[in-house]
Amino acid sequence: MKKVICFGTFDLLHIGHLDYFTQAKNHGDYLIVVLARDSTKKQEQKDIAFCEHERLQLISSLKIVDEAVLGNQEDHFKIIEEKKPDIIFLGYDHPPIEKLLKEKFNLPVLRGQPYKTHQHKSSIIRNKVLG
Repeated sequence: MKKVICFGTFDLLHIGHLDYFTQAKNHGDYLIVVLARDSTKKQEQKDIAFCEHERLQLISSLKIVDEAVLGNQEDHFKIIEEKKPDIIFLGYDHPPIEKLLKEKFNLPVLRGQPYKTHQHKSSIIRNKVLG
């Protein structure tokens, strides 16, 4: 069984997130979704609408997701060591860390394609919903 791991905040879940999960799952049999912690978002000075446990509950309920977990607060790479995926899948807008991940874990690192970013991007939806 080939495990794929992907990452994100997934606040205000939308169709772009579902497309990201679909792209990731297309590369394996078992999809692990790692959610950013509230403390991480606070350090980045980013507002969130739903706390980490609410986001975890929502993502866990999705049929396409085999396992949803909260990231490690101290070491963002520890979850990769724990879950031992076969593929690391990043979003199209994730910071460029492919080289670091490949060196550290010797795993394929793939990047997703954007999905209608002119309307299905979290920042646009956040502005429409939360003003």
